[in-house]
Amino acid sequence: MEIIKGELRRLRYGPGSDDRRQRRFLVRVRFTAEDPARVVADARAVLTTVVERMADWPTLGRWPELLPAWFVQRCAPEPADPEPGLSFDAGAWLRKWQSMTPDQKADFSKGPWTLSGWLYYFDPTEEGMGDDRSWWWWDAGADELGNGWVEVATTGWPFGSGSLSWLIEASGGGDLAYGA
Repeated sequence: MEIIKGELRRLRYGPGSDDRRQRRFLVRVRFTAEDPARVVADARAVLTTVVERMADWPTLGRWPELLPAWFVQRCAPEPADPEPGLSFDAGAWLRKWQSMTPDQKADFSKGPWTLSGWLYYFDPTEEGMGDDRSWWWWDAGADELGNGWVEVATTGWPFGSGSLSWLIEASGGGDLAYGA
């Protein structure tokens, strides 16, 4: 829970003197936007809402009430429930994914995420991966007109960055480039 408290503090106030003394593996994601400061503020608002609720995770139906409406609207529609008696074939989906080339996987991963798909990576319950996250907000800002950056502490390189990419893209950032 200390990691979450530190992340929440950095989301609200930026890195403090204690953070500067820690040696973390940090990755910077650069992006372009008409208003990079707005992208950072919007991404910060969404992630703060999620991190604040890690100890008492809401049901999926509550999230549209909790998150900014613009974020929920930019997410892809949730898939329709399968017909009664039919279930999702995870094995078939995994085989299809494994047969894709890296370019096909990248193309498949682009575009809007569903809200449930994005929240899955933060959900600390048995249904999600929140207890096994691979990145945490560290800092963010704008370098110059049209360019911004988000820096995250990670478990190493490469890391599961899709949820971070979608957060930045949904907040209005584009042309993402990852680096140390």
